[in-house]
Amino acid sequence: MESAFIHTPLGIAKLEGDENGVSSITVIDGDIPPSDVIPEVLDDAVYQLQEYFERKRQAFSLTLNPEGTDFQKKVWDALLQIPFGKTISYLQLSKTLGDPKAIRAVASANGKNPLWIVIPCHRVIGSDGSLTGYAGGIHRKKWLLAHESPAKQQSLF
Repeated sequence: MESAFIHTPLGIAKLEGDENGVSSITVIDGDIPPSDVIPEVLDDAVYQLQEYFERKRQAFSLTLNPEGTDFQKKVWDALLQIPFGKTISYLQLSKTLGDPKAIRAVASANGKNPLWIVIPCHRVIGSDGSLTGYAGGIHRKKWLLAHESPAKQQSLF
């Protein structure tokens, strides 16, 4: 397993993967320096994340290889269907997966998503529009949703 640390507007991200694909992208709270050399198996992931943060990319085309249960992978696959700039509720996601009563299990699987940003768990919100929890911190979820928002806030002054 290869790894790399890169600077993002939200902190240092740790990427892990091998010839089978990217298995993990997480944001790190701490003072870890960015990698001087990016392993070849992670080059494309680093490039695509940089494009995302530069507003040049709305969808990722990476080979993904996250570890999880079959149920978690089913939830993560459903998250990949949420369009850039859109949000859905945990209840809507549960209904999409065929069981509105599984909302807590869906929320738990959402919270265990190992591929920050690429599998867009940040696009899932509460039924009342609240941001609810986010493994990377609510401030990052808020930033990501604003970054993806089609309507950019303008200053009146």
